[in-house]
Parts: sequence; structure tokens; C-alpha cells
Amino acid sequence: MKTGFRLFSASARAALTVGALAVAVAPIIGSAALAQGPAALEAGPTGGDLNLPANPTIFGKADPHLRRATAIVNGEIITGTDVDQRLALIISANGGKVAPEEMERLRLQVLRNLIDETLQIQEAKAATVDIDEEEVTQTFNRVAQQNFGQNPAALEKYLAGIGSSSGSLKRQIKGELAWQRLLRRNVQPFINVSDGEVREMMDRLKAAKGTEEYRIGEIYLAATQETKPQVLANAEKILEQLKGGGSFVAYARQYSQSSSASVGGDLGWIRLAQLPPELATPAAQMAPGQLVGPIELTSGFSLLYLIDKRQVLTADPRDAILSLKQISISFAKGTPEKDGAARASAFASAVKQIKGCGAAEAAAAPLGATVVANDQIRVKDLPTALQDTMLKLSVGETTPPFGSIEDGVRVLMLCGRDDPKVESGPNFEQLQSQMEDDRVNKRAQTYLRDLRRDAVIEYN
Repeated sequence: MKTGFRLFSASARAALTVGALAVAVAPIIGSAALAQGPAALEAGPTGGDLNLPANPTIFGKADPHLRRATAIVNGEIITGTDVDQRLALIISANGGKVAPEEMERLRLQVLRNLIDETLQIQEAKAATVDIDEEEVTQTFNRVAQQNFGQNPAALEKYLAGIGSSSGSLKRQIKGELAWQRLLRRNVQPFINVSDGEVREMMDRLKAAKGTEEYRIGEIYLAATQETKPQVLANAEKILEQLKGGGSFVAYARQYSQSSSASVGGDLGWIRLAQLPPELATPAAQMAPGQLVGPIELTSGFSLLYLIDKRQVLTADPRDAILSLKQISISFAKGTPEKDGAARASAFASAVKQIKGCGAAEAAAAPLGATVVANDQIRVKDLPTALQDTMLKLSVGETTPPFGSIEDGVRVLMLCGRDDPKVESGPNFEQLQSQMEDDRVNKRAQTYLRDLRRDAVIEYN
């Protein structure tokens, strides 16, 4: 799948997304990294022929600060504390709402992520790609600036408060810096997209003008014939969590085994022809905001989320910038339904008589209504149910009343609209960069798979 993001862009390196806890799951550096999927590794025996009693008596007190190994990756220990601290970040990113039965699956996924992260750091070190601690600290401070007002100490306190640590976050930063730099040196120079290929793609885009493009999020779970029942059950549990309000982006980052996992499963803007037929058919019937799945593929299962859709190289009318006035009335607590309906009906009749936005305030006063203005709102930022209505209004007209007796009844009056310019599409350099990024991601996925295959990993 195409990932639809820039591997080495400044915006990707800028790091964290909205909210302090996005630090837990957002790719901090914009790494090409890939899906942090499970490695196909088997746990080996942990002991020899020891003559151990069935019910031993323990002498001495256990040390709660002792860091026990959860996995040893090529001789490097990943402790239970490492897993707990990274897990705490993810739990907080999901609002602390993780079901008990989900916790163990999430813990195993965090361990897999840490194993991949360790392999990436080890490979970078072997290739003499060194990451200076000062660079890690600078990135950490930038995270603090974006989320805590230039106060690294506040970020450290916050992380400690949720059961994590600055060390855990800094290790994630180091891993992404190391992997990005390694790919830049060992993969990107050997990726070539010819001018002819770019021109051919531009011709295809022009030929497709007016056809629909879809911005789709995907959570892909790989499966073999033997593991299909287990993976399907896992996919169904993830779907249930998402329908219950779970973050699609967070779940994609932790569970998806597609290269788009590092950007929250976002495949970018694609045409249905770019998808396998098994995915293209249900995607064509989806509305923005809809979630479908699990969809069975030859190699696993996918969950799809339609973020948005548009027409190729055609201005999207929903990108129009509106100037609006909201005229609203509220109801006293306990107002009977009949009385509220009568007042709402009278309000609807009155607002139809308002002669444009200039008269809104004067007309609202006798109605006991309030007026709020917003001069910079996109149509697509409005609730879906209102978007088509707004696009059909002329300046000075209002929507039908909407709301409830509990929340108040309101109308929106259109005071002006700036229509979007026709989309010209990516230029030659942008398109070439997109195609190169796509190939780097695919090569990087193979690179990480090889590292997993050759690793020596012991599990406790």
C-alpha cells in the first residue's frame, strides 16, 4: 500500500501530533518505519536439566526494583519496566480506557515494537550511524515546547505521573532517528524514479481528472492459513474497540502490519484501482467517517476507515471558506415539549424574515436570541448533516432550525463564501518525491523483516 507521507519532510520531523499523549504513539521523527508487526520468532527454552522442587520455599525478600528481562535481543535486554513504561504512554493516549482483556494483547504488541526498535538501533550502530545524545535531547525539548510551553521538566513530570519516563520517550526518539538516518544512507541513494515514470504518472492523473479519490485509513493484520482464526478474532476485537470510541490512529500505529502504521494507517489520497479488489468494493460504498471490516485478504485481514473523499484535480466545494452568523435561542430548564416546539416554530418563521446578515442582531433582540459570528470556517468542518445544506444557500439565507430543547435551537445564516481554487495536483518534483518515498518504504519493510529473521531473541 502507498503510505501517502513524506519520509524525510520537515513537517514529519516536527514530531508530535495533537495533545500531550500523542507522544506515545506518534512517529516522533517521521520515520519510514514501518509497521511494527510481530516478528516470526519462537521462544526457546529458558533453562537446562535443573532438579527443581515443585513447591519451593523462597528465602529472602524479593527486590521490587529488580529489572527482569522480558526479551533479550542479540544480547540486549528489554525489561518488564521498559514494556510497562511504553505501555503507560499508549494507555494514556487512549484516554486510559483499555479493557482488561485488551491489555495483554497490547502488552505483547508493545514488546514487539520494542524488539523492532532495538533491532533498528543495533543495525544503525553496526553501520556506524551514531545518534548523538544532544540531538535526542533537542528533540525531547521540542516535544516539551509543543506540548508543555517550553518546559522539559513539565514533560518529565507528566510522563512520571502516568507511569512512564523521559528515558522511555528518549529511547523511542533515538530509535526513529537511527532508523531514518540508516535508511537515508543505505536505502534512499539506491532508489531511482525516472523522469519518464513521473511523466507517465502525471498523464494518468490528468486522464483521471474528475474521478473520485479516497483518503482511507487501514489496519492490516497478516495471517497464514494456520493463524487465520486467531487473527480474525483479534481483528474483530479491535473493531469492537474502535466502535466503542477507540482511536483508529492509535490502534493502527500499534497493531497494523502495513507500512502505513507509522502514520496511523493513513494511506493518503488513492484511487480505488490502487486497492486490491477485496478492499476496493467495500470502499466504494463507504461514506466519510464509516468503518468496515474485518475484510479477508489472501494474506490476512483489513479494517478500513474512510477519512474523506474528493474528485481528482477538481476543486472540492467543501473546501469553501464561509462567513456565518449563528442565531440561537435557549429554553429554561424543564420547558414542556409542547411549549418548546411552539417557540421553536415561531423562531423559525421569524428568522426567515431577516433581511441579510446586517440585520441579524437587530432582528434577534425581540426574539431573545443571541448572535455569534464566524468568518473563517470551511464547509467540511461543519457537521456532515449541514454541509450539503450550506452549499445550497445563497448569501443572506439561513439553514432550517436545528438542535433540541435541552441544547437550544439555532440557525446558521450565510454571510459570504470564498470558493476554493481548482486543484492543480502535485508538480513534477512533488510527484517524484512521493514515488521515491513509496519505494523507500517498501524496501525498508523488507530490510526490517530481514533483521527480524536473522536476530537471536530469547523470551522469558
